Amino acid sequence: MKTDSKEILDLLGREYPDAECALVHKNVFELIVCVVLSAQTTDVSVNKVSPKLFAKYPDAESLAGAKAEDITEIIKTIGMYKTKSRSVVNLAKALCENYGGNVPDSYDELVKLPGVGRKTANVVLAVGFGQQRIAVDTHVFRVARRIGLVSCEGGFSAKSAGQNAVLDTERQLMEILPGDRWSEAHHSLIFHGRNCCTARNPKCDKCPIEKMCEKNGIH
Repeated sequence: MKTDSKEILDLLGREYPDAECALVHKNVFELIVCVVLSAQTTDVSVNKVSPKLFAKYPDAESLAGAKAEDITEIIKTIGMYKTKSRSVVNLAKALCENYGGNVPDSYDELVKLPGVGRKTANVVLAVGFGQQRIAVDTHVFRVARRIGLVSCEGGFSAKSAGQNAVLDTERQLMEILPGDRWSEAHHSLIFHGRNCCTARNPKCDKCPIEKMCEKNGIH
């Protein structure tokens, strides 16, 4: 690997000093619901509907008692709203039935919950519980592979590459990044993917790590 992961993190950290979870939340319960809602939807879109959702359903117990149709009315502006409505109600029910309405801080327990996959679990553990985790979303997947932090076999789209490629990307990042900076890397790569290293027409002339980037697939 040609790239220096620590130097890249340092440069991205200076470029995006405020990089953090963009989903607005007050507690871990709100966080996990927001992350489930954010699948294939922008954080901005979720932030527009979540205040009304949590004003009506502020905790797992109240949300567990809701009907999916009621949730649909609140979140219908985001993608996959019908499926997500069922998921968050079932998620709340599972939290009440198995965890006293609290969100567990264990990866193995989190992925048992409805609507919670590997990425969601890692985000909750990193943001909600302060654990060092790398959650590979579409931005992390694309940027890490494009700039040469990890191998790019299978392309740059997480959706088209498949779950095995996403998991492999996470494992490679865990191997080459300092363990105490995994969560930082997650947020920095997301911010870089949103603001500079976009899927189409990346702004290479304005990139803070341009000299270190291998520019896979965009010569």
